[in-house]
Amino acid sequence: MKKILFIINRKAGTDRDKRLGGAINRYFPADQYQVEISHLAYLGHGKDLALQAVKNGVHTVVAVGGDGSINEIAQGLVGSNTALAIIPLGSGNGLARALKIPLDVNKAMELIVANRQQPMDVGYANEHLFLSNAGVGFDALVADEFRHTTKRGLYGYAKLVIQRFNGYKPDAYSISIDGKKLEENAFLLTVANGNQFGYEFKLAPKASVFDGLLDVCIMPPVNFLQLIPVSLYSLLGKIDKTRYLKHYTGKSVTISGKSLQYLQVDGDAVPLTAAAVELRVQEKAIKVIVSQ
Repeated sequence: MKKILFIINRKAGTDRDKRLGGAINRYFPADQYQVEISHLAYLGHGKDLALQAVKNGVHTVVAVGGDGSINEIAQGLVGSNTALAIIPLGSGNGLARALKIPLDVNKAMELIVANRQQPMDVGYANEHLFLSNAGVGFDALVADEFRHTTKRGLYGYAKLVIQRFNGYKPDAYSISIDGKKLEENAFLLTVANGNQFGYEFKLAPKASVFDGLLDVCIMPPVNFLQLIPVSLYSLLGKIDKTRYLKHYTGKSVTISGKSLQYLQVDGDAVPLTAAAVELRVQEKAIKVIVSQ
């Protein structure tokens, strides 16, 4: 009998909680699965629950929420035999989109039952885990301020982008990619493991969480009107073919800059206490349930 642990981010609301409970009962009958349900109660709780699940021999931990919740839960599963499954109930759902996991709850449940597992790479930025991407540019500034706003979702994010754009001064960065040195002025400097930024925006359309590489995406300074074609090309998955992006790949990346202040991992701001950001890929670090 397979042990399944659902870890739910309750920000989704009580009505959705009830619907999830009904779906769990339908897809995971008691005569075939030993199911437990836990809810995130504090920062870092997801990691703690996942670590305990590994100790208890849980077959699959299902992260129910957005990229931030999934990241937290994945921290406790790296290097274990316990698989990560995803029910995407966030706003951007970057990792779920990269893995082609349906945003429909029932279809996502069907994938978990099918249990097609594949070992996935993860990234680390100053030892902060990231599954999709990490950044130090304008996206990191917005992530830092986004955590203080009550307006979530794409609208809240877009509003912050517009409000902070004119006051942002792109930095000059020193970048090392597997020992190759670069000097670049950048508006965005994002290191991607997966191809999704969330909401179908793709800075690294060809990036894969299975290729053992990090994709370094450098966007030179842009003006406000250029955000329109940048957004359009990102949605179309063609930004890497335009003058708006420089693209490199590697396994180890070091970034430093005179005004380095912010760091985001999977869209969440994390403390930046060092003079540089060291990024690396850990190949096949976590088992993930993927689409057929």
